[in-house]
Amino acid sequence: MGLLDQLFGRTQTPAPSSYGFRSYVQVVDGDAAYDTQAEVLALITGVAHAAYIKIWEMTVPAQQRIAWGFGSAGLPHNQGYMWFASLDIATDWDKGVLRIQQATARETRVIVVAEIPDSALHTTTVTTLATATPLDRNQMIALPEKVEYPLVREDSKLQLTYRLITAATAHDNVGFAIPITIYQ
Repeated sequence: MGLLDQLFGRTQTPAPSSYGFRSYVQVVDGDAAYDTQAEVLALITGVAHAAYIKIWEMTVPAQQRIAWGFGSAGLPHNQGYMWFASLDIATDWDKGVLRIQQATARETRVIVVAEIPDSALHTTTVTTLATATPLDRNQMIALPEKVEYPLVREDSKLQLTYRLITAATAHDNVGFAIPITIYQ
């Protein structure tokens, strides 16, 4: 019967399975209004604020689904680790809380995935962004793949919001690398 099905165009092939691969999002991966350090720093503002303000956003491209984090919490050397720093170079840090969230395309549904004090996301050396970036995963916050949340689908959004508790003297630099899993 298989040959007759092929001759008459009735082939049935199983749908390909989707496998995720690990990646990171950084400032440059954001949408047009969120893809430079200057834009992100302007959104953080220089004045403390109690509300969470959106500082970065990325719209999921066509034919992709994305989950925050990668790897498994049961395998610590396999999971993603993240960092975030907003600083006045050689002077002081912004101090606040970073919120990782996902939203539908029109933001009618927003899911908060994690809230992390940013003091836990960078080193204690405020000299440059490079020295603020932790290299030892034992001093970084892990973000395993967030399988308990729905995948962020095409046209939906990955977002970072920030609540600034204490502003740095000035805003010179901001950077981050947050793990994600991409399915396509």
